[in-house]
Amino acid sequence: MLNSFLLSLALLFVFQAPPPTAQQRPQTPPTPAGQPAAATPTPAPPVPEVPPVVTKHELKLGDKTLKYTVTTGLMPIKNTQTGETEAQMFFMAYTLDGTAEPAKRPLMFSFNGGPGSSSVWLHLGALGPKRVKMQDDGGLPAAPYELVPNEQTWLDQTDLVFIDPVGTGYSRATRPELATKFQGLQGDLDSVGEFIRLYLTRNERWASPLFLVGESYGTTRASGLSGLLVDRGIAFNGVLLISTVMNFQTLLFANGNDTPFVLMLPSYTATAWYHKKLPPDLQKLPLRKALDEAEKWALNEYAVALAKSARMTAAERQKTVEQLSHYTGLSKQFIEYCDLRVDLPKFNKELLRAERRTTGRLDSRFKGIDSNAAGERPDFDPSMSAIRPPYTAAFNDYVRRELGYKSDAVYHILGGGFTSPWNWGSDNTYVDTSVALKSAFSKNPFMKLFVAYGYYDMATPYFAAEYTMDHLNLDSSLKPNVKTAYYEAGHMMYIDLKSLAKLKQDVTVFVQDALKK
Repeated sequence: MLNSFLLSLALLFVFQAPPPTAQQRPQTPPTPAGQPAAATPTPAPPVPEVPPVVTKHELKLGDKTLKYTVTTGLMPIKNTQTGETEAQMFFMAYTLDGTAEPAKRPLMFSFNGGPGSSSVWLHLGALGPKRVKMQDDGGLPAAPYELVPNEQTWLDQTDLVFIDPVGTGYSRATRPELATKFQGLQGDLDSVGEFIRLYLTRNERWASPLFLVGESYGTTRASGLSGLLVDRGIAFNGVLLISTVMNFQTLLFANGNDTPFVLMLPSYTATAWYHKKLPPDLQKLPLRKALDEAEKWALNEYAVALAKSARMTAAERQKTVEQLSHYTGLSKQFIEYCDLRVDLPKFNKELLRAERRTTGRLDSRFKGIDSNAAGERPDFDPSMSAIRPPYTAAFNDYVRRELGYKSDAVYHILGGGFTSPWNWGSDNTYVDTSVALKSAFSKNPFMKLFVAYGYYDMATPYFAAEYTMDHLNLDSSLKPNVKTAYYEAGHMMYIDLKSLAKLKQDVTVFVQDALKK
């Protein structure tokens, strides 16, 4: 079993593979000879469609007012062969009022990750016209929690559709035995892809410029969808990846896989720099220059040392220990105990152990207080604890009281909606949807890509995402289509007000460029 740190609530990655037939319907066994055939099962009764709730709103942005419509409801996902509604997917769509040609306005589909996360984070953190009020650096505010106007909303650039995949938010399979069909890499891609097709059809938006934005596992999904949908006639003007993971070999600390140790190293340096734990020569440098040094050492001496492992001489090993201590702020003795391989939970527990504090995983700027200073891993992720209560309370209030969508069902913000382990659908342990993204580029050379990195993101470290992008090996003619941006914040960089404003500026430039012919 792969290292359990990715089972934390931040990404909810589940790596226990279900049986090979997990996404297939149970087959009826053959009737023995001489016995009467069993009666044909009664088809499931049709699931009635409930009309969506439509409300009107406005947002003041300086001397400009955005008037918009919010449509909140469930989209039926049907079996293409039988016509049975197998799931209902919850969505919230924002469309700008008063546009000259509404059917041709840019349209962006948005989702978060997990797998197992609803779309609430991007929705109420960055894109939508309302955002959850946090402290300016993204820290936990005092309750009661509230929404405030989002002056950095993307609605002035594009209409927005927030999708909750089956098993998240209010999205559910219509029968329990159907849930596993959607709880896997391919089933998730197929169902979200079908949602997009159906939304375009029902809302007559096939003429709109189209965008995808995903965060965390949502970048895995967005990359996969870009390749899946271009083969179904849906090509995107732009794909936006926020806190990216496409190749899981870059993330998973496991025996025999040294790649994450190399690619996580610069994030350790960034975290130690932020908490002032680096030696003076590195600590005095600007963050970016310190990271340049760490990246160079990681890809060269450190990677070679891990590859040589037991073949290192005593002098080579000692030098590696000293340098690893230099770039992480950890003691040489601790690095020796870890055999030169410090996984993320150990780092988060160790860096501030002398202060009886831990560092965050989603955002390593945050500090946690464990029950005691012993142990190998933190009791919890303080950066997740900072965002979960405000976003949960604010969404549940907003959807009912302001948008008028009434439901007694639990809105699964992050986790709790799956009935079985996630099916990765591959004999290869390490899923890699960057292959689909590269295919989409080849088939649609007009597609543009935006990748946003957070320096203090330990869940999807920036250097690992860069590594994946480097290994796309795009044709030289396509490389100008890729734009990148970096933020001195974490996984959800937009909870930091300065990063939120920068993200809006960067995305506005990107969207306008992607719309050029």
